[in-house]
Amino acid sequence: MMAHLEGVHHFALSVPDIEVARRFYVDLLGAEIISEVAWEAGNPWVDAIIGVPDTAARTFIARLRNVQVEIFEYLTPEQPAADPNRPVHLHGYTHVGFQVDDVQATYERMIAAGLRFHTPPDLSTITIDEDGRKTGFAATYGRDFFGNVFEILEIHPNPTIKPI
Repeated sequence: MMAHLEGVHHFALSVPDIEVARRFYVDLLGAEIISEVAWEAGNPWVDAIIGVPDTAARTFIARLRNVQVEIFEYLTPEQPAADPNRPVHLHGYTHVGFQVDDVQATYERMIAAGLRFHTPPDLSTITIDEDGRKTGFAATYGRDFFGNVFEILEIHPNPTIKPI
């Protein structure tokens, strides 16, 4: 019998500073920390699972409504600095999308916190009818404190993209 996928449990990122990541996911996005773990180098069980020898790390998992994010700060082995301007067209992780209720307000709050965006959201793609019902969607890409790309989306009924 084939196993059935139940859903996406989490996505994970390795960051150089777990406290800065906490500011982004918890303070700015409102994620709820559900677990925190750390391990010292020489843990063969962890090293076998992740396929990297002699790791030491701090990690937390936080719930973002319908999905969880797992954040790792590896203390060992040492890593080269990441490119905070890595283009999204390169193979590998491109971005994670966060659906928000007000893309403009979220954008402004994140700009005030020091994050940068590729462009402001274009709100002309959302229309409001005479009864106050919104249709369409607006989105923009930003970069977290480490340069990882994320998208914020405000989604109303439309034929192109469905809300969560």
